Amino acid sequence: MTRNKSDRQEQVLAYLERYGNISLPEMTEKFDCSEATARRDLEELEKSGRVIRTMGGGAKYESLGIIREVPFHEKQSELFREKEAIAERAASLVQEGDVIGLTGGTTTFFIAKALKKRRNITVVTNAVNIAMELADSDELQVVLTGGVLRNRSFELCGPLAEQTVKALNIHKMFLGIDGINEQGVSTYSELEANIAALLMQRSGKTIAVFDRTKVGRASLFHVASLSELHACITDERPSESILSALNLGDVKVYTANKATLDAER
Repeated sequence: MTRNKSDRQEQVLAYLERYGNISLPEMTEKFDCSEATARRDLEELEKSGRVIRTMGGGAKYESLGIIREVPFHEKQSELFREKEAIAERAASLVQEGDVIGLTGGTTTFFIAKALKKRRNITVVTNAVNIAMELADSDELQVVLTGGVLRNRSFELCGPLAEQTVKALNIHKMFLGIDGINEQGVSTYSELEANIAALLMQRSGKTIAVFDRTKVGRASLFHVASLSELHACITDERPSESILSALNLGDVKVYTANKATLDAER
């Protein structure tokens, strides 16, 4: 429990700088404080001009913009159950005989784990860690692109990766992203944005997979507009403005969370 108010508020600011926003229930859970304490902290931070309060009592970072890229190993354990639920929902859309594309990312890594239970599937990926996760499965065929390795995401990018992808035909591609807003989906790396866009071109359907921390955020490099997506899978209903943009593009939205996952089990 963070008992010192100053330390707790600095930790809240660090969380907001990284993720962009926080709700009251999230704050009471993550910082082990009462709702009244959470409200007082956010009110003081708002008065200091460092955060903006949101509907429902939460807050968002006042300087929300381009947020730093977080290495894979730091993100892997965050929202574990939510990502697991998203992955299970994604895997349920896969049929025997499908050629599946997976970009890099923690959520797509969970999808790879879920697909290990399946048979007669080909997985195309530019992520070394995903290929290694699937390497011991005799029932799956794995196609790994060449390219230059980005050590923060384990993705292979650049001309070699793009040349491989140009020769492939993918049925369904699950796209990991760093941000989604009304303008589209985005990522931190120009190289990753380029390979993701090419994978989309070679795919019959593109399904964006993301947890709630990506919603309302815009990373530096644009990958695709919302209308270029076939569907989205997330753990929480997006904002009405993003939902309206998705509906306008005839994009299906699947919501999968730990409660529904527990119910199915």
